[in-house]
Amino acid sequence: MTDTTDTHSHMPLGLAQRGYTGVIQHLAAKEAGSALSDVELESRLIELGFVEGARVEILHEGLVGRDPIAVRVDSTTIAVRRREAMAIIVA
Repeated sequence: MTDTTDTHSHMPLGLAQRGYTGVIQHLAAKEAGSALSDVELESRLIELGFVEGARVEILHEGLVGRDPIAVRVDSTTIAVRRREAMAIIVA
C-alpha cells in the first residue's frame, strides 16, 4: 500500500539546501544537538515564528560551512544556525 498524502518526505530544515520550500510539521528540539536546553530552543523557535503549518523557504546560506541560513517564515526573514534548524521538521 502506497501513501499518497505526502509528496515530500519529512526532514530537518537544517539539512535543506538554498531554494528549499516546505511547511513546518513539528519541532523536535531533542534531535538538534543545540547548546540550548530542549525547552529553551523550542521556545525561541516558536517566538521567531517557527510554528506548525508555517511555510518556510531557505533564501541564503552562509559562506563558511553554509551556516547560518536565512529562512523566510511566512512573511518574515530570520537567520538561524543550521544546528538549531535541525529541530524544525519540514515536509
